[in-house]
Amino acid sequence: MSWGGPAFVIAIIALSYGAWIATTWIRSRHGYPIENEWGGMVSKSDLMAERKIELLTNENAKLTDKIGRLEERIAVLERIATDAPARLSAEIERLK
Repeated sequence: MSWGGPAFVIAIIALSYGAWIATTWIRSRHGYPIENEWGGMVSKSDLMAERKIELLTNENAKLTDKIGRLEERIAVLERIATDAPARLSAEIERLK
């Protein structure tokens, strides 16, 4: 076999294309993004995953709002708890 002949060059090209097809198939099978013709990345869209992300985002926003309201209520309760002894001591002093 001649290493510089056209059969060797064609064999190298065929092996390269075969390896490219195999790696692309493996990457797409396992959900990895693959390159398109122009070098950009194309990924498989999963509608269930997108819907789940949307639901979790909405739930996260609701819980964040709820935590904000609870923090405000705790601040009010802390203010009441810290103001009450001062008010009580002032009333005790007036009664003396």
